[in-house]
Amino acid sequence: MKRKRWPYYLANRPVQADTALEVVDKFSGERVARCAFADAEAIDAAIAAAHGARAAMAAFPPDARRAVLEHCVARFRARSEELALALCIEAGKPIRDARGEVTRLIDTFRIAADESVRIGGEVLELAISPRTRGYRGMTRRVPIGACSFITPFNFPLNLVAHKVAPAIAAGCPFVLKPAAKTPLGALIIGEVLAETDLPAGAFSILPCSNEDAAALAEDERIALLSFTGGLVGWDLKARAGRKKVTLELGGNAACIVDADPGRPLAEVVERLVFGAYYQSGQSCISVQRILVHRDHHDALAKQLAAAVRKLKAGDPRDEATFIGPVIDEDAAKRIDGWIDAAIAGGATALVRGKRRGNMLPAALLRDVPRDADLQRKEAFGPVACLEAFDDFDDALARVNDSDFGLQAGVFTGSIAHAMRAWDRLEVGGVVVGDVPSFRVDNMPYGGVKHSGLGREGVRWAIHDMTEERLLVLRD
Repeated sequence: MKRKRWPYYLANRPVQADTALEVVDKFSGERVARCAFADAEAIDAAIAAAHGARAAMAAFPPDARRAVLEHCVARFRARSEELALALCIEAGKPIRDARGEVTRLIDTFRIAADESVRIGGEVLELAISPRTRGYRGMTRRVPIGACSFITPFNFPLNLVAHKVAPAIAAGCPFVLKPAAKTPLGALIIGEVLAETDLPAGAFSILPCSNEDAAALAEDERIALLSFTGGLVGWDLKARAGRKKVTLELGGNAACIVDADPGRPLAEVVERLVFGAYYQSGQSCISVQRILVHRDHHDALAKQLAAAVRKLKAGDPRDEATFIGPVIDEDAAKRIDGWIDAAIAGGATALVRGKRRGNMLPAALLRDVPRDADLQRKEAFGPVACLEAFDDFDDALARVNDSDFGLQAGVFTGSIAHAMRAWDRLEVGGVVVGDVPSFRVDNMPYGGVKHSGLGREGVRWAIHDMTEERLLVLRD
């Protein structure tokens, strides 16, 4: 992290353009770097380069794509501590969490390397009537073309990886806009990609303004837009025209603790603490709503509150820190205001601390009103809401009483309840025996309702970035 000036990457090459984008240490507030900031002209040039590289990327052999991805894996391993420190500084992510994200970055590229040589098709039996005797069919998947990617601040490495690695595996050139608050991780990935022999124009990584990024949604030369972030994604979809769109837009994830939780209560508490407060709650699948059977409510509330009070907040570089800063002071003020409003509406604060700038201590509330922002919207911070239920079906209905539906967790020892949750919960994924914050990088990941459209996870992303092409042969 000694470097103070960072280029962006346009058509595979570093460009030291106007370095107007300042990156600050989210804990100290100190300016740590300046990054090249792309304008509308650079965005247009990147789209043109990606569009022009379609044929070269499609012809780039699968084993060569695998070699590129394997090179990235090796280089990320070699630079793992540098990547973790960059995350710690630019995102305020506690260093232990940052190292975990670097591991996931490596895993995602490794999975993509494996999948790059497994993109197949099928043989079709076409002789379904006398008219079609003597015909046979085959399908294969081909790259969709140039892709545009827009990623948020909270996972500056892994959410970039879940777009970039599948694109390379699929043979798609791309233009990436990383979050302006956290561009360094993406630019390090660009630096590593620039070491490879990807075809000219295969990638561009351009921090830029939201206004100039409009072309990434609107330009007809782009075949697919993949966006991770807030509800503005629906507006981007409306402006995207005929291109394919995938959206991951967050949620207010719920976790049910059944009458028979299937785990010791102490283990449930440990996992709830992780799920709700990991990386200061700034995760799309952070545990925000906890529904506990009345038999366990008081005991769990007492144990959970005690565990939350012990969480160390402070400098994310400190190995003992669990709660670091949220991304900026505006976010901290918003979350703090939602907590105040919930308490004014009748909620009880079991744990609550005082905000200092963008440092917001972990909070735990009980009996938050159903219409409160803290229940209805995505908090995206270190706060969870606890409530009791008497009937499992009622708990399922309460989980579904949300505009979002990304993932849900269910602690239950009943296989019948586990299957009922899978059948009835209106979410993209149900995690039984753990919190909804659990994710493995080779599984399908995405939501329903306001939470998004489509699925990530390397194999599923490759499917979206390719199209089926049919061959019919007549004997």
